[in-house]
Amino acid sequence: MGKEKVTRVVLIGAGFVGSSYAFAMLNQGIADEFVIVDLNENKAAGDAMDLNHGKAFAPHATKTWHGTYADCKDADIVCICAGANQKPGETRLQLVEKNLAIFKSMVTQVMESGFDGIFLIATNPVDILTYATWKYSGLPQQRVIGSGTTLDTARFRFLLGEYFKVAPGNVHAHIIGEHGDTELPVWSHAHIGGVPVHTLVEQREEYSYEDLDHLFVNVRDAAYQIIEKKGATYYGIAMSLARITRAILRNENALLTVSAKLDGQYETDDVYIGVPAIVNRGGISNILELELSEKERGQFRHSADVLKGILAPHFSN
Repeated sequence: MGKEKVTRVVLIGAGFVGSSYAFAMLNQGIADEFVIVDLNENKAAGDAMDLNHGKAFAPHATKTWHGTYADCKDADIVCICAGANQKPGETRLQLVEKNLAIFKSMVTQVMESGFDGIFLIATNPVDILTYATWKYSGLPQQRVIGSGTTLDTARFRFLLGEYFKVAPGNVHAHIIGEHGDTELPVWSHAHIGGVPVHTLVEQREEYSYEDLDHLFVNVRDAAYQIIEKKGATYYGIAMSLARITRAILRNENALLTVSAKLDGQYETDDVYIGVPAIVNRGGISNILELELSEKERGQFRHSADVLKGILAPHFSN
């Protein structure tokens, strides 16, 4: 079997999110090789041992070890989950200063290995740090992807499914914009099995727009609620990362609301932001431009402007 046929994913950062991603990756058998890199080498080594001990029950015998930045050279994907964590009451954007410095060091070391694959970024604020990774790495923008609003969209589909008593897999709806406080629901394109959500609300007395507004607030503020209850969010985002990884390695052409760089789409440019995009072996092959309502266009512009305002002091064109 030629080396080029072996898929390798390197995880940088074995904290709650990273180790949950590793667990999801091995349970789903997505990659042939999985490498864990962390400043705390004992933690990385312990995770690798622990995961290997369950390999007999996995669908695919993923070769797993703790490694170094040198292992990035032959990686298809480097997934970064390292960085300062969001504290109770702290917004994702308040993490910017702490994490930009960390990222410059990490991305530089990855690129020095000879890495020529795809970056997948999960650390918050994810849209800002994905943009930073693109700048620091010099890679084509299609090969630098943030987890974006994949998790927000999954939360949205789950809560809509509960509300309308439908499996979340049959709910088609998107959260777009910043992965954070300015994100927005695309109600104009939300539907259940082809029936627009607005139609269902108009037809049935038990549904209301007030309920839907409340539902979205629960989606937007879910991270704050979870952090308050258990200190961090990690299972949902780990499963989102595993889903994106699978779409890349298996060349799925999957439609996922990742953080992608816009070049005029949605009347916006020079920002990474959550939008529906086609994800395959080359990274992001295309951005799906939804026809937004006037209100949604305004909300999206606001979200993009907030991100650009954060980026401006740090990156000049």
